[in-house]
Amino acid sequence: MQHQRRIVSLATLAGLPGSIVALALLWMNDYPARIQWGLSLVIAVVWIGAAIATERQVVSPLHAISNLLKALRERDYSVRGKVESHDAVGVVVEEINDLADTLRSQRIDVLEASKLLNKIMDEIDVAILSFDLDDKLRLINRAGERLLDGTAKTLLGRTAGELGLAECLYGRTPRLMDFGLAGGGGRWEVRRTTFRQGGVPQQLLVLSDLSRALREEERRAWQRIVRVLGHELNNSLTPISSISESLTGLLSRRSRPDDWEQDLTRGLSVISSRSESLTQFVESYSKLARLPEPTLEPCAIAPLVRRIVELETRLGVEVLPGPDITIMVDVSQIEQLLINLIRNAVDAALDTGGGVRIGWKSLPTQLELWIEDDGPGLASTANLFVPFFTTKQGGSGIGLVLCRQIAEAHNGALVLRNRIPGPGCEARLRLARNSDPTPSGASSTSGNLRP
Repeated sequence: MQHQRRIVSLATLAGLPGSIVALALLWMNDYPARIQWGLSLVIAVVWIGAAIATERQVVSPLHAISNLLKALRERDYSVRGKVESHDAVGVVVEEINDLADTLRSQRIDVLEASKLLNKIMDEIDVAILSFDLDDKLRLINRAGERLLDGTAKTLLGRTAGELGLAECLYGRTPRLMDFGLAGGGGRWEVRRTTFRQGGVPQQLLVLSDLSRALREEERRAWQRIVRVLGHELNNSLTPISSISESLTGLLSRRSRPDDWEQDLTRGLSVISSRSESLTQFVESYSKLARLPEPTLEPCAIAPLVRRIVELETRLGVEVLPGPDITIMVDVSQIEQLLINLIRNAVDAALDTGGGVRIGWKSLPTQLELWIEDDGPGLASTANLFVPFFTTKQGGSGIGLVLCRQIAEAHNGALVLRNRIPGPGCEARLRLARNSDPTPSGASSTSGNLRP
């Protein structure tokens, strides 16, 4: 009302000088009294009416704009203002109408995205829960209801301790945990992050049941192990069995040939050789299973690379310039990894008379190190990381497997591929610059690395 009164007062003051002049001229001349009073009344009515009309012209559009803004505040985006002219008020109304259209479009997008998110949360086979600062459950999807054997109505508001999930809200993430809940037990991958809802921080907990997938992977792993073991055992036991039978038959004869002692010696030598090969095979298999968890310590990359390169005496390895960077790694394991990769690169380069180069660069969260050779390249990448698969004469087939295990234990990845343009092969190793090693038993994957 104060604004309206100011408008009326200003309009009245604006008409005051003219009205005073008109009334003065009217009353200073010798006009009949009836004309003087009549014209005075007309001047007063026009004066006050103009002030009131001015107030309405100013305030009425403001009331209309206020109603439009109130509708927007109440999220009613269907109300539109009528644009009668393209003056300042008309421009404001047009902008409010455009704002309503924009808000309506954004609201539709938000509603559709919210419905899609709710649908995904309900259909996904991963338990999703959120807890507030008091560790009370505030959100849960259907998979979470099945896991906790309840409904949202009965579970919301209960604490993580009451639900048996208190341990999941603390500690390292992601990690694997073995625990049993009302809806089932097994091995679970626990992931946790924070978000805000209504300005209040909450913890989002994601629980993935890995038991079924792990059982399937274990079954496949056992099948591969049995095939490999069966193949290697047959390769050694078949000649041992055959030679043993032949020697037994030889010793059971009453009349032995003159060179029977030589046959006996050769047979026992073959048995000893195959037994030694079988022992080495078993030791190699045990080596894959006994890789210890990394013991992290600061390691400067440049001195490490130069120290490893000096160990290779068959061919000079070119060290490309790289940044001075120190990362947290298990130095002995990374040394073994680089020794294996450089040895393989040199083996390939010696076949063609080419060279080998090693370099590194710093990424935002990782260190990337690459080793390139001018060898013949990889005929096939399908079996590179299959244990005991090798194309080299006398190779063990476990070098690359150990290299990848070491990389993944450092939250990293190892990729081997043919160079483009070739010829030759390149090995690209990525290591996390500042992170904990992968927890024991946790699974990690090698992503596709791009230069």
